[in-house]
Amino acid sequence: MSDSGSEHSRHNVAAGYRFPHGQLGHLTPDEEEALTNFKALCVEKGLYEPSNHDDALLLRFLRARRFHIQDAFTQFKETEEWRVENEIDTLYKTIDLEQYDEARRLYPQWTGRRDRNGVPVYVFEVKHLNSKAMSAYEKSTVKTHAKVNGDAKTPQRLLRLFALYENLTRFVMPLCTALTDREYPLTPITQSNNIVDISGVSLKMFWNLRSHMQDASTLATAHYPETLGCIFIIGAPSFFPTVWGWIKRWFDPITTSKIFILSQHDMKATLESFIDPANLPKKYGGELDFEFGQMPVLDPAMKNVLNWEGSYKDFPHGPIYWTDKGDHIEATAVGSVGDQERREIVCTVKTSMTDSLSNEEVNDDTLKSATVTSSELSAESDLAPNGVQASGAVPASHLEPVSLSRH
Repeated sequence: MSDSGSEHSRHNVAAGYRFPHGQLGHLTPDEEEALTNFKALCVEKGLYEPSNHDDALLLRFLRARRFHIQDAFTQFKETEEWRVENEIDTLYKTIDLEQYDEARRLYPQWTGRRDRNGVPVYVFEVKHLNSKAMSAYEKSTVKTHAKVNGDAKTPQRLLRLFALYENLTRFVMPLCTALTDREYPLTPITQSNNIVDISGVSLKMFWNLRSHMQDASTLATAHYPETLGCIFIIGAPSFFPTVWGWIKRWFDPITTSKIFILSQHDMKATLESFIDPANLPKKYGGELDFEFGQMPVLDPAMKNVLNWEGSYKDFPHGPIYWTDKGDHIEATAVGSVGDQERREIVCTVKTSMTDSLSNEEVNDDTLKSATVTSSELSAESDLAPNGVQASGAVPASHLEPVSLSRH
C-alpha cells in the first residue's frame, strides 16, 4: 500500500473509533439533555427500573438512534417487551451448562483481555461454523434446556446466542468497568471490540450461513444496540465484496461504519495501535497465548482485584452475572446441570460505584483527572487510542457488491 493509501486508511480507522464520545461523562449539553428527557419518558411510561436500567444502558439506545428520543424509546420499549416474552433473564440463569458452552465455542469469544481504553477484546473465527458443526448445532438447539417457554417468533437456535450476549452485558462489561487502570476510570464500559477472522471461509460457506447470520445480526442490533465498538476483519478473501453486499443490509449505518478490513501486511501495526501486544493473540501478531475455543486468559490487572470466594481461583464455565453490593460487586455463577440449578458466589471486586454517578459527576471527575485537554483531544482526533496512527485498514462501507455470477 502506498503512503497516501496508508494515510487514508489510518484516518478511516481513527474516525470510526470514537471512544469515549457519547459515553457517560463525555456528553455534549444536547446529549445530556436528551439523556435526561429519555429517562423521564421511560419513567413516565413505566419502563424504567433503577435496578435494571442505568444511564450507561440508556445511552446505548440513544447512541443507536443518534440521540433521537422517540426513536430510542421505541427501540427500548420493544426490547423490554422482547425480553419479557422470551424470559431472557430466566434463560441466562437456568440454561444448561453444556449447551451454553457448545454455543460459546462457536461464536465470538472474550480473550480475557482489553484494548488500550479498557474495552474487552473478542475473537471470532468464522471457519468453525462449517456445515458439519452447524448441522450438529441446529439439531441440538431444537430444544434449549432452560426454564423458559420462549416467544414463537424467536427461533430456538438463537436462544443460546442471546445467552452469550447476556454474558457480555452482565459479566464482561461490568468486570471491565470495575477496573480503573485506564484513561477514563469512571466511564462505564458498554462495548466490545471484535477481531473477526474469515480466513479459510469459502463463498459457499458464507452463502450457507447467510440466513443464520442475518437472523442473529438483526435481533442483536435490535435488542443489544451499541454493544459493538469496532470489528476488525482479518483474512478477507478476494470475493468478500460480494459477501459484504449481503451483510451490510443487516446492520444500520452506525454499525457498518465501525467495520474495517485489515490486510495481512498491515494487520499487526493496526491492531497494536488499539491493543497492547501483551493483550493481542499471537495469531494476529501479539504476545498472548490464546486459541479460539479456550476460556478467557485473564490479564494480571484483573487477577489483582478479584477476591475469590471459597475454593475458586478462576471463573468457571457457564453464565455468570454481577450484583451491585454498594462498595463492591459480587459474581454469581448460574446455569443448570440436569435439573440442578447452580447458584454459587465466585468472587467480589471493590468498585468506585460508577453506576450510581450521574453524567455530570463522571464528567467532573474526568475533567479533574484528565491529563489531556479538550483541545488536545480535538487535535488528536485522527489518532488511535495510544496516540499512534493506525494503518492498513479499509472501511467496509467503501466496498461495493460484486455479482455472484463473477465467481
